[in-house]
Amino acid sequence: MQASFYLTLLFAAALLGSLLLKFWLATRQMRHVARHRDSVPAPFDRTVRLGAHQRAADYTLAKARFGLLTTAFGAAVLLGWTLLGGLDALNAAVRDAIEPRWGHLAYQLALLAAFALIGSLLEIPFDLYGTFRIEQRFGFNRMTWKLYLADLAKGALVGAAIGLPLAALMLWIMSATGAWWWLWAWAAWMAFNLAALVLYPTVIAPLFNKFEPLADASLKERVQALMARSGFAAKGLFVMDGSRRSAHANAYFTGFGAAKRVVFFDTLLQKLEPGEVEAVLAHELGHYKHRHVAQRIATMFALSFAGFALLGWLATRTWFYTGLGVQPSLTAPNDAVALLLFLLVVPVFGFYVSPLLARVSRRHEFEADAYACAHADGRDLSAALLKLHEDNASTLTPDPLYVRFYYSHPPATERLAALPAGTSS
Repeated sequence: MQASFYLTLLFAAALLGSLLLKFWLATRQMRHVARHRDSVPAPFDRTVRLGAHQRAADYTLAKARFGLLTTAFGAAVLLGWTLLGGLDALNAAVRDAIEPRWGHLAYQLALLAAFALIGSLLEIPFDLYGTFRIEQRFGFNRMTWKLYLADLAKGALVGAAIGLPLAALMLWIMSATGAWWWLWAWAAWMAFNLAALVLYPTVIAPLFNKFEPLADASLKERVQALMARSGFAAKGLFVMDGSRRSAHANAYFTGFGAAKRVVFFDTLLQKLEPGEVEAVLAHELGHYKHRHVAQRIATMFALSFAGFALLGWLATRTWFYTGLGVQPSLTAPNDAVALLLFLLVVPVFGFYVSPLLARVSRRHEFEADAYACAHADGRDLSAALLKLHEDNASTLTPDPLYVRFYYSHPPATERLAALPAGTSS
């Protein structure tokens, strides 16, 4: 009972602390952006129009205000699932309805499915407002209602087709492999993630977007020459119809091993000159050459190993359930409940270490930029980054503390200042 009380107290304090910290950081960001809305920062006053700068500020403020609402709602939902007994009530209802007739596994799968469905339904209104109000207001949304509903349906079907078998496997491992189940579950989870890296570009992504081979012969030749200089092999160069959903531009690598491919958003090709596209691609190549992708996979391996080990220990402690508002069953497995509680609680405590991960990510971006300047033209990269910041309405004046806590990419002022003005090597 004492351990249960301490866990309740610790969780409540962590949740309240994270909520207050998020609100404080968000209000700092809003005040800082609003304070600098009416003047372009000195390094950019000749290259960025005041109107574009103000649009970026307004977009940032709109998203920040909306973020306050979603943060408060998310905290309320989390509290409802845990200490206020929501998950306990759902578990009891599903268990009583399913377990006597269909057995332990069916009951646990039904619980996971019901939880996911309720969570998705709660998020839809916010997703709709973000897409059809905020993104629409600033000219970024290209999504139609028909496409939105189609994505929603396909996402649900793909999620069920992948998630239910994976969940069934995890639950079976938890019940059948003894005290070291968490080690087997971790191995299965890692195998799934590696398989997903290979299969995503060719199986899953085409369900939502069209991918066509890069048709621009001169650009294709330029990109292939860059990859040859960099010693990088990809399975193909593709253009994705990102403009169907958003005006935001991007480029990325996807896949793993021999399945790697380069993907350009069609919006990126529309906005950037060939040299600028080459520079953006060189930046992405820098992530691979500096082994950032491998480092992130290794980090995922290590963190998930620690997470599964911790879950393996917590799942055997009654106070883990009671301290978070759930009465564990004495007659049915509690594996699904343990999984859900762990997934609900870990992000609360993980929030406090997120600045460390963001810092590493920003360092990786600087390294990738330096690589791009060594294998393309630094002036092209600078021009491309400035265009993308302006087109995506990214503020040039974020709050420094907010940046240190949240930003996975350095702000434009720091990033562009670090770029050499030189030419390609």
